[in-house]
Amino acid sequence: MSSRTRARRRALEILFEAEQRGMTETELIRLRSNDPDYPMKPYAVEIVDGVVTHRDELDDLIAEHSEGWSLDRMPAVDRALLRVAGWEILHNDEVPDPVAIDEAMQLARTFSTDESPKFLGGVLSALSASRNGGPEATEGSEAQEAPADPEAPEAADRPSE
Repeated sequence: MSSRTRARRRALEILFEAEQRGMTETELIRLRSNDPDYPMKPYAVEIVDGVVTHRDELDDLIAEHSEGWSLDRMPAVDRALLRVAGWEILHNDEVPDPVAIDEAMQLARTFSTDESPKFLGGVLSALSASRNGGPEATEGSEAQEAPADPEAPEAADRPSE
């Protein structure tokens, strides 16, 4: 697993945990930064800071490209992954859009529902295409397909510390 992949996973964990615990991400980063067994990656902090700074923009674009699915209806893991990859697509020119999309889909395969990778791929492909002046979605992406109910018994375990 690459260093950036580990950092994305850590950022996902921070965003997810902060939302679930009703804490700020900054507060949680401070709390988690002192763990010698699971050190905080600088790129994870950069991602979380970027998501916090651009949350309104990211949420508006995610909602626009998820075709009628509000953020609060999505599984919390998917919401966090869309924010992480959305920030990379829009605000980190060092990461190619296909890499950001693929990494989000891989994390969704591990931590979310069976339908989530396809859903994330569709939303993020549409976001990338619109950013780059292309069509609303790329071939094979299906942004309109929503993820399964996050409370369903078949949903995978969510990330945890």
